[in-house]
Amino acid sequence: MSDYVAPLKDMRFVLNELAGLNEVSALPGYEEATADVVDAIMEEAAKLASDVLAPLNATGDREGARWSDNAVTMPAGFKGAYRQFADNGWGGLDCPVEFGGQGLPKLVAAVVSEMWRSANHAFSLCPLLTRGAIEAIELTGSQEQKETYLPKMISGQWTGTMNLTEPQAGSDLAAVRTRAEPQADGSYRIFGQKIFITYGDHDMAENIIHLVLGRLPDAPEGVKGISLFVVPKFLVNADGSLGGRNDAYCVSIEHKLGIHASPTAVMAYGDHGGAVGYLVGRANEGLKYMFIMMNAARYSVGLEGLGLSERAYQMALAYAKERIQGRAIEGSSASVAIVRHPDVRRMLMLMRSQTEAMRALSYTVAAAIDKALRHPDPAERARQQAFVDLMIPIVKGWLTETGNEITWLGVQVHGGMGYIEETGAAQLLRDARITTIYEGTTGIQANDLIGRKVARDGGATLRAVIVLMREAQQAAAKDAALSELATAFSSSVDALERATAHLLACFASDIRGTSVGAVPFLKLLGIVSGGWLMTRAALAAQAHLAAGEADSFYAAKVASAAFYAAHVLAAAPGLAQIVVGGGASALAIEDDLL
Repeated sequence: MSDYVAPLKDMRFVLNELAGLNEVSALPGYEEATADVVDAIMEEAAKLASDVLAPLNATGDREGARWSDNAVTMPAGFKGAYRQFADNGWGGLDCPVEFGGQGLPKLVAAVVSEMWRSANHAFSLCPLLTRGAIEAIELTGSQEQKETYLPKMISGQWTGTMNLTEPQAGSDLAAVRTRAEPQADGSYRIFGQKIFITYGDHDMAENIIHLVLGRLPDAPEGVKGISLFVVPKFLVNADGSLGGRNDAYCVSIEHKLGIHASPTAVMAYGDHGGAVGYLVGRANEGLKYMFIMMNAARYSVGLEGLGLSERAYQMALAYAKERIQGRAIEGSSASVAIVRHPDVRRMLMLMRSQTEAMRALSYTVAAAIDKALRHPDPAERARQQAFVDLMIPIVKGWLTETGNEITWLGVQVHGGMGYIEETGAAQLLRDARITTIYEGTTGIQANDLIGRKVARDGGATLRAVIVLMREAQQAAAKDAALSELATAFSSSVDALERATAHLLACFASDIRGTSVGAVPFLKLLGIVSGGWLMTRAALAAQAHLAAGEADSFYAAKVASAAFYAAHVLAAAPGLAQIVVGGGASALAIEDDLL
């Protein structure tokens, strides 16, 4: 297995040329996030990712998390790696300063998070869930809850989880049955079972803070009757020290296709008298609060698609350069490295160009999150939040779907050796598979996109983005070196506009038919958004070349954008046609013929 090396040069390019680090660092409260500070953070994160986390990726996969007597033991090395991760403050990078965090922008945290996901996907899931729990408590918890839980969660002494799914409920949270019985002291006794709880138990931290969805005795039916409770593994005394063991136990962990080192727990609450829990926020508003965690998690899962793609590309490229097999197609008699073969180069460029597009989109959205939180102009905050809301399903859905394709290509580049576990390509493919499923399947993301994010505002936010796309396309059309890219990008935007117009015209009258095209629409918006940012990247790179900067990086960036336009954006008209005309054909077949 090849080593992981963080692609710092491309990360810096995207940060500065596309995401606008200078604009983010000018926001109130982010003034310390200067280019030199961020660069130093990236360098240190790269060392931890390469030297500590990446070497545990394969060994953690082989050993896996182990369950015994209602407790989970992590693979060798994970506990020490987590201690190093926490002691160096990585878990609190973008957390509030008043509770011990560093208060840095989401954009900076996104860059660092990509490294964790590339280096060790399974390890990265623990801080991912903890960060979501921190945000939920920060925004909806009482002051006492914040003071009790946030400092130690941010420091990494304690970790966090979110508990939504139950055996009978799945993604239908209206079917949640976990019950919460009020107690005289203001606490609640929690009874129920939750499944698919990532890091529901482990031995890396001294306490685990579970956020659990449940129902009060008088709660209304459906999603309007769900409340959110904080349920610690160990109770917390008034002075902040740990008290007795709570009645919240991991009764088994799942045996999974991938992410073997990440324990996916079945959690039992209340089997021995009731787990002690505390209401977060107001009763019956738990689903709204949990979606704070969910949206944070969906963005972070999108970064998993990006991180796994980068690692798969690095691995495939290294193998292609060293694997000698076959003669060059132009007739050489000598055997050559497979990187010389045209189809291998095609696959490598598909991996590279799409990974670059995914990075550009995810960092751009992170910068928009920062602006939505901190920009001094309320109208601009609202505009940025609308952009974030539109793009979260794309970051989650398109990046993970593409990540699955790229890790699949990684196996293909390796040939037969890709199917052998020792190369590591197969592990990336297995690990990537879950990303399109958890935190809402691609279908769920797509339904959210077309219903809540496009149809609800009459397409206003998307049309505003399309205006920005057209501006980039017109700028590229003025540069002779980018004219073919500009033409291909223009065609893809035409396809997006056609699909959007159909969606807006038919959503209300034919929701079933338009829903058939929801996932194709998500993929269409994803690849065209990627094309928008790859076009901007090519423009920025061309500007450096025109200024006489003889750096092959910029020429490679232009070439990557041109390849993306020719090989990825070419799919846009076909996807648009599915959106426009695919509903009737999918629904015409009777249920009993499926």
